[in-house]
Amino acid sequence: MKNLILTAAIVSAFSAPAMVMAAANNILSVHILDQQTGKPAANVEVVLEQKNNDGWQQLNTGHTDKEGRIKALWPEQEAKPGDYRVTFKTKPYFDSKKQESFFPEIPVEFHISKTNEHYHVPLLLSQYGYSTYRGS
Repeated sequence: MKNLILTAAIVSAFSAPAMVMAAANNILSVHILDQQTGKPAANVEVVLEQKNNDGWQQLNTGHTDKEGRIKALWPEQEAKPGDYRVTFKTKPYFDSKKQESFFPEIPVEFHISKTNEHYHVPLLLSQYGYSTYRGS
């Protein structure tokens, strides 16, 4: 039994840093805070797209965790300078709370110029307004 517990502890110790490392190396993260409740907005879909000559190309999608975060939204491909957009799909979030919302989704466009930096897009959300900025 001791060997089983020790093995589980060793596997856990080596697995956790790998997960943190993947997020640490990812150049894009997002965070949503519900201003009305002061709590994170969990399970909100976020779509990442890149602008090209024909419009927008989807690169990745994810859902916020219980802390309202997606720690690694950039797909497993090399980042390139350019114009990007994250779209927060807020309607299902408010629907799940039986609340109306003026913004069914919130697109946030931004420009990546240095691919060796981290880009963080936080969203402060309410039913009838929002605020965003480049975070750290």
